[in-house]
Amino acid sequence: MKIYDLIIIGAGPAGMSAAIYAKRAMLEVLVLEKEAMSGGQIVQTYEVDNYPGLPKMNGMDLGDQFFNHASDLGAEVKTGEVLEIKHDQPVKEIVLKDGEVLKTKTVMLATGATHRKLGVPGEEELIGLGVSYCATCDGAFFRNKTVAVVGGGDVALEDALFLSRMCEKVYLIHRRDEFRGAKILQDQVAKNDKIQVIWNTVVTKIDGNERVESISIKDVHNDVDKSLDVDGLFIAVGTAPQSTLLKDELKMDERGYIVAGEDGVTNIPGIFVGGDQRTKNLRQVVTAAADGANCVVSVENYLQKLELPDN
Repeated sequence: MKIYDLIIIGAGPAGMSAAIYAKRAMLEVLVLEKEAMSGGQIVQTYEVDNYPGLPKMNGMDLGDQFFNHASDLGAEVKTGEVLEIKHDQPVKEIVLKDGEVLKTKTVMLATGATHRKLGVPGEEELIGLGVSYCATCDGAFFRNKTVAVVGGGDVALEDALFLSRMCEKVYLIHRRDEFRGAKILQDQVAKNDKIQVIWNTVVTKIDGNERVESISIKDVHNDVDKSLDVDGLFIAVGTAPQSTLLKDELKMDERGYIVAGEDGVTNIPGIFVGGDQRTKNLRQVVTAAADGANCVVSVENYLQKLELPDN
């Protein structure tokens, strides 16, 4: 049976970047992706405008560019969902949902994270058409327009402040009567004339035909419904890392992100992590791509010291 040098689980920017660097390092590499299409979250993004050198790139097109680059270098990509990783021996075994078993010397986890959603009517239909989960990614598209931000933590406050630099007006909607975010951010929000805070309120519906046109909101205390005309809605209610594999063995933080530095080294020898599921300050395409490169350097260092048993 073939033994890979590296199997990458996840074909988003981190995984495909790692595949590119692995092939350039002459490693035998396989990328596993459970979805039919590679690219990760960026395929849901209408336009990526902050990846260096490729402004105004459609998210799906950028995902294709990553895939084609890796494929042209000879990276093998396979559709399959991983059920289990057995790592008690120098050569690890990856068990797929269909029963197939693959062998590899190292594993990179690049399954990413998903944005927590509101779960209200109109949300899914208008993702990328005014509904966004990343102000730094999409804020520039709403210059001189009116937007709303939902959330009460640091990210929501930071998003509101960021958007206020370019938008005409920013509604900040929070379901409680006080923020969870840092006091310094709360003070900045309170002093910002462009930001209007709407307390004790939830979004119940997102309306629009081809783009977001308005949102329905409800006061949680008196059930009073209102409608706000907005051009965009930024949802900042947290992310959920896709870190179920080895969840009882990998060291994670309190939110479920896998603990690792920029080198991608985890607490399990031969298991590396990159992308949005890693503990980090900024989750963007560019930082995911950097993680992929760093992980391969760590993989090379690990392989140089790896001693395999005689057959």
